[in-house]
Amino acid sequence: MAEDFARAVEDGLKLGKRIYMGKDRAVQPPKPLPLMERSMLFYLPSAPMVYAVISDPRIVDNPDIPSYQPHVHGRLDPPALIPLQMNGVNLDVDCYGDSAFVQVSGMWRVHCVMRSRSCDCRIAVPMGDEGSILGVEIDLPTKSYSTELIGVEESKDIQNIARPEDGQFLKPHIFTLTIPKIDGGTYISMKLHWSQKLSYNAGKFTLTVPFNFPEFVTPAIRQIPKKERIQLNVNSGIASGIVYQAVSHPFQESKRNGGHIGLLYEANVMTWSHTDLSFSYGVSSGNIFGGALLQSPSLYDIDQRDMFCICLFPGSQQGKKVFRKEVIFVVDISSSMRGRSLESTKNAINTALSKLSPEDSFNIIAFSDETFLYCTSMVLASEESIENASEWMSKEHSEGNGTNMLIPLQKAVEMLSSTPGSIPMVFLVTDGTVEDERKICEWMDKRMKKGGSLCPRIHTLGIGKFCNHHFLRMLAMLSRGEYGAACDLDTIDSQMQKLFSKGLSTVLANITIDAFDDHEQIEVYSSCIPDLSSESPLTICGRCQGSFPDTLKAKGILGDLSNVNIDLKIEKAMNISLDKISARQQIDLLTAQAWFSENKQLEEKVAKLSLRTCNISEYTRMILLEKGKIERDTDTTEARKVPKKGDACKLLDSAEPKKILLQILTVGFGDLLATAENICPGSEEEILPEVAEMLNKATSNCCGRLCRHCCCLCCIRCCSKMSNQCSILLTQLCGAVACVGCSQLCALCCPQEG
Repeated sequence: MAEDFARAVEDGLKLGKRIYMGKDRAVQPPKPLPLMERSMLFYLPSAPMVYAVISDPRIVDNPDIPSYQPHVHGRLDPPALIPLQMNGVNLDVDCYGDSAFVQVSGMWRVHCVMRSRSCDCRIAVPMGDEGSILGVEIDLPTKSYSTELIGVEESKDIQNIARPEDGQFLKPHIFTLTIPKIDGGTYISMKLHWSQKLSYNAGKFTLTVPFNFPEFVTPAIRQIPKKERIQLNVNSGIASGIVYQAVSHPFQESKRNGGHIGLLYEANVMTWSHTDLSFSYGVSSGNIFGGALLQSPSLYDIDQRDMFCICLFPGSQQGKKVFRKEVIFVVDISSSMRGRSLESTKNAINTALSKLSPEDSFNIIAFSDETFLYCTSMVLASEESIENASEWMSKEHSEGNGTNMLIPLQKAVEMLSSTPGSIPMVFLVTDGTVEDERKICEWMDKRMKKGGSLCPRIHTLGIGKFCNHHFLRMLAMLSRGEYGAACDLDTIDSQMQKLFSKGLSTVLANITIDAFDDHEQIEVYSSCIPDLSSESPLTICGRCQGSFPDTLKAKGILGDLSNVNIDLKIEKAMNISLDKISARQQIDLLTAQAWFSENKQLEEKVAKLSLRTCNISEYTRMILLEKGKIERDTDTTEARKVPKKGDACKLLDSAEPKKILLQILTVGFGDLLATAENICPGSEEEILPEVAEMLNKATSNCCGRLCRHCCCLCCIRCCSKMSNQCSILLTQLCGAVACVGCSQLCALCCPQEG
């Protein structure tokens, strides 16, 4: 999908050269890259963008200065995407700890379509690390659009269903939405909302927001004023005394108060920002430290229990002894993992092995429907053994068609059952779904309850859309491990490196909060508290009924296997919404628990939280609301749609908005059929469930008559993989068969003339 989008933008830039912008041009007309420099990544959005969707090239022209160029005949299929020019942009970012909430307000103009015609406009919203779309608002002269979440049951009553390209994730961090039929020359006012995470390294938080606009979105006319504004507010939570650095734009400090800081950048520019917003601030400390924030619920909150958020920071950890590690990599090598997925996994494992110390030990287990062990026992991480392991991974193991996950996991945990003085870890990498996932979680839950002081941590990573990411999250949660996802093949290596680094840099294990054990009225969203890594702070959120404890202590085991107690300072959360900060984490954790327990009450709880906080979930659907506007005289109550020129009037929203149901935006609960068929992630030709059901119903009779062993869906998948020559040959063959059938029919109907 991303490559198709990039090609459409490239076609749009070529088509945009037809537009005459007058003599007073501030920028050169858009030019596609030379062939040698061409890269599909260049045409993907690196900042919020709006594109005109052009199927008919005849409508492309300047809405103010007609160029009277020669007509272009034919239609574009797929349509071209012409980037619209932007007339103003504001970026507002609120940072709370490791979470950021972003709002982009901007004005775009349909500068490439003649006034008498209209086109669809596609919005693209690139987001930062772990970005989650919260909402889109569009205001037009005669209409307004906005996104909204509704329950799954309510969504079944909506008849208007958007096409996949009209509302989807182009990549896991790029959300796209199509607005239908906007007239040429129209100004589009828009607000985009999303949340994302700040990265953490060596005691510093770093925020990166996509804000790199290409030159061709700058208005071509010099006289048009261009103003950009960035407002950045940082609330460090429990950390005080913000020291910021590495700022991408010339900010001016507008306010400062302890752990709160406000920065403002505002300027009239010739061209829009050519760099992403980047901002870093430090919270470093020599030792592990933390604190707790407490807040009462709002009046609109269904859950009226107090909210709390505990944060633990790893500190600098310089000179501290780290855990000795016992590591087993459990890797899916079924047929669907072949190619890019498996090669990226091997490279990441080689990199992880190189980071182990000589006193650490490791092993590798590969599985499909069979299980392959690098060694029958743990191996010290010497240079020779790491080199041998790399050679073993490079060999071709017999790729099976099945995915048997339980046996290799049990084997790995058994090998790590007697590892005193070290922290045992299992890294599970898979791209598929298995039928016994709940059985695996139940086994892990029992194993953890009867285990010793340091039970094996299972860190999981899911590749693609066919694995059950909620199962992998639940398995990691039960074992105090970490969960990662690489839904896009381009991110496999980076996401795997991130997971491996986080798991291998544990500085505090077996974390408990003393008050939680004796306080039955405290609910923690995570059933088990994960370990603290030097790569990331740890956040523990939950609810409390009644009075919250006056003092808190966090307990755990350090790398030298000594016990430690950490005093946590309790503060009232000021100018910060804990419900807003914890919403994404809470939805993800509760969804995994709802899947595992098959608890309908938990599903309803997730749905209500999703609706209240505008975070998408498995139990809600996103819709696009279209509200028409009517004109109303200020002196009378008479409403009309078309006002007379010069009349005093104002715009009012109409009563009944039109609802358009977008496609499912979440990852789902895995695909057993795709796993059984060994479809590789990224190579699937996805057919939507609604479309597949219609095809099956419409063609069930003909399939039954033609062949008892195939279906039209199989034929569609088969035909989609044919080469052009094969398609031509098949078409000619079908034509010949049709002619033979026609002649036989004529012979039966007209035997005398036959």
